Amino acid sequence: MVFLATSIIFALLKIFYMAEHNLLGNKGEMLASRYLLDKGFALLHYNWRCGHKEIDLIARERDVLVFVEVKSRRDETYGNASDAVTPQKIRHLISAAEVYINRYKIDSPYRFDIVTVVGTGEPYKIEHIRDAFYATW
Repeated sequence: MVFLATSIIFALLKIFYMAEHNLLGNKGEMLASRYLLDKGFALLHYNWRCGHKEIDLIARERDVLVFVEVKSRRDETYGNASDAVTPQKIRHLISAAEVYINRYKIDSPYRFDIVTVVGTGEPYKIEHIRDAFYATW
């Protein structure tokens, strides 16, 4: 009986943590979107999916298509938020971007940016890293 109660408590804590984590990510994506709009970007897609791969934001800055990965963190205790963009994540982003470019027959310059959002309330620290990495197809 105690084991069952403990298991239920851990399951509920996991659900709460995941829900809170998702809220932080959604808030970060919303703040990143607003930041880019304020900088003159046009947002084309939000959470664009290709199978299991996802591109958080797809935008246009003048004639350049911009694929944006957004990373949100409460604080920088464990390092920079941009460090969470792993080589595997970069490969997935490049792969999804290739599908996007082919599907929509894009024939314009493109780049990959990272926007980090750190904090749990105003003022958030937002950093925009242009050309964060490059695709080599």
